[in-house]
Amino acid sequence: MNIDEQRIREFAFQIWESEGRPHGQHERHWKMASKLAEAEAQAQTTAKPRRISKPKTVPLSEAEQPALLKKPRAPRTPKTPKA
Repeated sequence: MNIDEQRIREFAFQIWESEGRPHGQHERHWKMASKLAEAEAQAQTTAKPRRISKPKTVPLSEAEQPALLKKPRAPRTPKTPKA
């Protein structure tokens, strides 16, 4: 599998920076970056796009349908006692 060298460079640079830019660790960073790039490439080839389906609707019974069409009642105001 041919991994894009530019992507490995990017990963190696990110690793180098995250470790505080140490001197003399370029081989270790390159190996780590190579493994990351390989894993990334493998994940992209094996990942299938997910199909998003529409939500399923459940038919309402005849008793439930009229209740949905009715307007809600206005709240009752309390009656004040007559003096």
